[in-house]
Amino acid sequence: MSFDETIDETELLEHFNHLAPEMGDRDYFHRALERLRGAANGVVRSDQHEGFWVATRYEDVLAIAQDWEGFSSEHGITVPPRESPLPAIPEMVDPPLHREYKRLINRFFTPVQVLEHEEATRAIVNQLIDEFITEGRCDFMEAFANPLPGLVFFEEFLHAPSEELAEVNRLATAASTPNTPSAIDARREMIGWIFGFIERRRAAEPIDDVIDAVLNAEIDGRAITDLEAVGIIQLLLFGGLDTTAGALGTMMLWFAKQPEIAQRLRAEPELIPTAIEEMLRLDGPFAFIGRRATRDIEVGGAAICEGDMVVVSWAAANRDPNEFGCPAEFDLDREGNRHIAFGAGPHRCAGSNLARMNLRIAVEELLRRLSDVRLATGEVHFHPGYSRAPSAIEIEFTPAERES
Repeated sequence: MSFDETIDETELLEHFNHLAPEMGDRDYFHRALERLRGAANGVVRSDQHEGFWVATRYEDVLAIAQDWEGFSSEHGITVPPRESPLPAIPEMVDPPLHREYKRLINRFFTPVQVLEHEEATRAIVNQLIDEFITEGRCDFMEAFANPLPGLVFFEEFLHAPSEELAEVNRLATAASTPNTPSAIDARREMIGWIFGFIERRRAAEPIDDVIDAVLNAEIDGRAITDLEAVGIIQLLLFGGLDTTAGALGTMMLWFAKQPEIAQRLRAEPELIPTAIEEMLRLDGPFAFIGRRATRDIEVGGAAICEGDMVVVSWAAANRDPNEFGCPAEFDLDREGNRHIAFGAGPHRCAGSNLARMNLRIAVEELLRRLSDVRLATGEVHFHPGYSRAPSAIEIEFTPAERES
């Protein structure tokens, strides 16, 4: 059945649920957001999860993200509110205190700093490819997309034991859907792991990395607390593992379903960064974020009241025809791609440079070493939530030799 045959527009507009299982269907997801964006000036009131607004048009999403005084993240970034023993810092802190936390980590993720890790990242990428390239078939998410961002982050930035990565990756993925029993348990387990990791790092010799910077920081003239340090490391983990894996997965889907894209990029590898930006616009893994209105305010003609929750949809905004011509098409010649796949405003993703480096090197090496990728199974299912990633992608390709 097509989307139009299975959905009632009134049902969608009045009862929209961004966490519903059907949002894991890629076609349904984008068509649902298209309907929301085309209705009621793109700002719709849903009665789900005790009621919330959904903003879907680029102009409105950008305005809400930039107006931290009118739309606070301090009192909830998810709908329904996520149960957690401590907030994710600095995402759940508003300026000006937000800036104090963010400055601690920003200097480790500048373009210049990230490029210092390029050689090591390329080695990790090729090690992962070596593990499956002789087979001619793999689950791309399990074999490559899920482990890569964690391996790079663990080894190059966190300096945590690589043998603990698989469990931390599992917890980060399980925690991505708010308020399910497994997600709540996973988040608690993750926080416990972070506390233990902090204890180990405090007992070890300093190595002047981002963890040392956090543990030795001063916030507003006082020493940082362990709870604050855990909150920052929690966000670094949750913000960088599942989302980058999701981006890698959707990029592989583009290559498998439209092989002419891969062919052009092999012939013109200088276009790979442009292709990555276009794929992030079309299928960014960071789909939604929540904000709470701090005053009565109007957005897109909708009268939002103080205390109302608002879900902004980066995914819907990135396909807004008022901002992007032919928004559902992959266009390597697109000009002015001002996508907001990494968010916008003061809470824009601090790790975007690292994510871009991971994605660029991964695409370069995958295109170089896999010549004819194709899907081995039918449609791919995504896990729904604030970040989206394919659950599995079974691919086939011509086997090749290992390089190490």
